[in-house]
Amino acid sequence: MSDTTTRGIRVEVESEYLADQSDRETYYFAYHVRISNVGAETAQLVSREWIITDGNAHVERVQGPGVVGEYPILENGQSYEYTSFCPLRTSFGTMHGAYTMRTRSGETFEAVIAPFTLAVPGVVN
Repeated sequence: MSDTTTRGIRVEVESEYLADQSDRETYYFAYHVRISNVGAETAQLVSREWIITDGNAHVERVQGPGVVGEYPILENGQSYEYTSFCPLRTSFGTMHGAYTMRTRSGETFEAVIAPFTLAVPGVVN
């Protein structure tokens, strides 16, 4: 699990191996994200950047607007959750990144997504 807070925006991520969708060439992992505003300032998620590294050190950068087609606005005490997935060519990898957040005043900042592991059970001790 990954858990970090940047300027009052807490990002928690937990991953899960999807055995029923995986095969020997592609391993699928779901990741569940909870973004919470534990600060005083309202902020809107406007974009995301993920850095995905597989077990062969192949790095892929994924950028885009919002998350799962939404641009959540989080006031103090509010949270937003979503689940997405990631295919890998290896049975082990990592993800990390950042969400670009915008305050009501128009200022933007990066809310860090701390690294977390994508692993088939039993692959990593």
